[in-house]
Amino acid sequence: MNTKNTVLVLSLLLVSNLYAQVYGELSGNVTDQTGQPILGASVFLEGTEKGAQTDFDGNYRIENITPGSYNLIVSYVGFETQTKFNVIVRSKGTLPSNFILNESTEALDEVVISNANKISRPKETPLSTQSLSAVEIATYPGSNNDVVQVAQTLPGVSPSIGGFRNDLIIRGGAPNETVYYLDGMEVPNINHFSTQGSAGGPVGLINVSFIDNVTLSTSAFGAQYDNPLSGVLQFSQRTGNNRNFSGNFRVSASEAALTLEGPLGKGKAEEAKTTFLVSARRSYLQFLFEVIGLPFRPNYWDYQYKINHKIDAYNDINFIGLGSIDDFSVEAPEDFDAEQQAQLEQAPFINQRTNAIGLSWKRRFKDGSGFMETTVSNNTLVNEFTRYEDPENETGVIFRNDATESETKLRYQLTKFFGDWKLTTGFNTQYSDYSNETLNLTDNNIFNTEIDFVKYGLFANMTKSFFNDKLDLSFGFRVDDDTFTEEDNLLSTFSPRFSLSYEFKENWRLNGSLGRYYKLPPYTILGFRDNNNVLVNQDVDYTVSDHYVLGLQHYFGPSSNISLEGFYKRYEDYPVSVLDGVSLANKGADFEILGSEDVATVGRGRSYGAELQFQQKLSNSFYGIFAYTWFYSEFTSFDRDTYLPSVWDSRHLVSFTGGYKLNRNWEISARYRFAGETPFVPTDLDGTLANYPEVILDYNRLGEEKLDIFSQLDLRIDKKWNFKNLSLDIFVEVQNILGQEIPQPTEYGLNRDTNGTILQPRSLAVIETESGQIIPSIGIVVDF
Repeated sequence: MNTKNTVLVLSLLLVSNLYAQVYGELSGNVTDQTGQPILGASVFLEGTEKGAQTDFDGNYRIENITPGSYNLIVSYVGFETQTKFNVIVRSKGTLPSNFILNESTEALDEVVISNANKISRPKETPLSTQSLSAVEIATYPGSNNDVVQVAQTLPGVSPSIGGFRNDLIIRGGAPNETVYYLDGMEVPNINHFSTQGSAGGPVGLINVSFIDNVTLSTSAFGAQYDNPLSGVLQFSQRTGNNRNFSGNFRVSASEAALTLEGPLGKGKAEEAKTTFLVSARRSYLQFLFEVIGLPFRPNYWDYQYKINHKIDAYNDINFIGLGSIDDFSVEAPEDFDAEQQAQLEQAPFINQRTNAIGLSWKRRFKDGSGFMETTVSNNTLVNEFTRYEDPENETGVIFRNDATESETKLRYQLTKFFGDWKLTTGFNTQYSDYSNETLNLTDNNIFNTEIDFVKYGLFANMTKSFFNDKLDLSFGFRVDDDTFTEEDNLLSTFSPRFSLSYEFKENWRLNGSLGRYYKLPPYTILGFRDNNNVLVNQDVDYTVSDHYVLGLQHYFGPSSNISLEGFYKRYEDYPVSVLDGVSLANKGADFEILGSEDVATVGRGRSYGAELQFQQKLSNSFYGIFAYTWFYSEFTSFDRDTYLPSVWDSRHLVSFTGGYKLNRNWEISARYRFAGETPFVPTDLDGTLANYPEVILDYNRLGEEKLDIFSQLDLRIDKKWNFKNLSLDIFVEVQNILGQEIPQPTEYGLNRDTNGTILQPRSLAVIETESGQIIPSIGIVVDF
């Protein structure tokens, strides 16, 4: 054997030896509902002999685990056994797994396993709620690790037109009807290039490496959340590594991200009381688009951080932040192309900055009766949005919006347990400051505005279980008011809500909820002025929505269930555009400024339907969620008795996301989305020709035409490697793998010759757009 072959054989033997000796470890914390650590709880990996018991502080650590996917089970006398599914153990980068156990009504000398592994929901929101773990989000096909895009695939959420934006259109509601909370701090803008007044955008801000879990509620919202009409999306962040410095690096087809974490001031202690978690992400889409000749230049940065300090066993402080720097411009391609020319002429220039920063203090009461949390935060959005008559040379401004939104908030929430009763109560107050300089030549509107005001609210909710936890009841209310609008008092926005969950037969539950919810119109509406400098929208009302939901849920086994829900949402006092005579519910899902116009809050709306869902947590190597939603979504304008379909009234939604774990750390997953024929607003050809490159829509014809069905299948394949000092995940994604046509409204541009010269007299031409492309990409994640 020659020297070269000898070296090769020894190298292979060394690699094999490394694989044989590489192990991972798993750690976390176990507490009760009050936050009290549970000493002596048993934590073990299903199907193995690996396990541990929690210490005095409720912490556990399981070592020498062969890397792979596991179900993690915790049990303790007097508490219901609980399971976390699909926990991935790596040689490096294994996320902590924390548990909050519910007390059992069974005999205290037994470990209760009757409810073990069941996919449960909070008692306050027993239906219309979905939660996803960090592992489920990180491996979602077609999402490119975009947390918001993952939420868009959940049951009842409609895809945006073309499926490329992160607008959360839930059960027929508008894109601006969802609120977002990050560790209890409200974050109004969670997308790059977000639509002001609506919050949707093409790319999410949240870094998946920070996430512990994500919960989307599509009804029965908790009383502590103000301003939701259709959804509450909550992001729970984990804390940084309190033992060692670590991190990960992600690179994909469009961006690269670096995340670092570790202890601060650890000294000689085994675990630090202060930890940090910080990340930065950079887009390189602008370079890719330049290489392939597209006229768009989207360029963005974002950053995120969390510092946690444990003052003592009862007090924690968290300092969190999230922000973005966005710049969207265009550049003419070297060779003339009719489609790219029209896109260049009609695209806006967007220069946007967002920043959210918050400080929260959580205090657990020493007598074990509950806890309180106080959060102070500030959110700022700076948005410069411009359309040019000549975008190539950036001359001839036809629309400009130069706006700043700032909110400074104080939120206090108290949770107390009185025997079997749970009370959640508190208040929130905020100071809002909004300014805007607008030039709108198309609608002949020019104004400068500055407004500031205080908004405040109170809430309370009680929950109790009866008949050995067979019946859960929850009832509460909230009230809101502000110093800007002309609402009479707090009672004018009194919003009660009630929910119940009854196990009438083993593994069968009947769930129901009803509630009223209020939303203050966005700052773009409140601060709008006419050409006489009058705040014409100061008399607007809060939009109100009443929800009625009834559902039936059945557990097939420990890790799967099926549910059927019927829902009805009724809207009153919805803003209606005076200029276009259409409900603002039909706007806000594009690159625009939503609500910067004269409105009247006289509109009505209704959305109703049924939703069937099946969920399978990881079992026998398979996991998945399937849902079918049938619904109607309709809104009125000034004629309060004539309902028109919304622009997402597709009537039918189908979604499926699932995966299969293969041997040797291979995994294959798929996502499928379907939406029926969807109404759209046709183009006003005469108005567009007169105002080109502004595209004028004919809202009088809403509902006359429909887009074809939307159907898209995405596929993802992951392969993980584990080494002594790092773990590696390489994944390949293929979006729209079947090459199906993506429906889009008809697009128009000016008639030109083959050299790009405008033909006279000017006229509009239909732009032939390519759709149905198969989009492959590759990504790499390195944990160290």
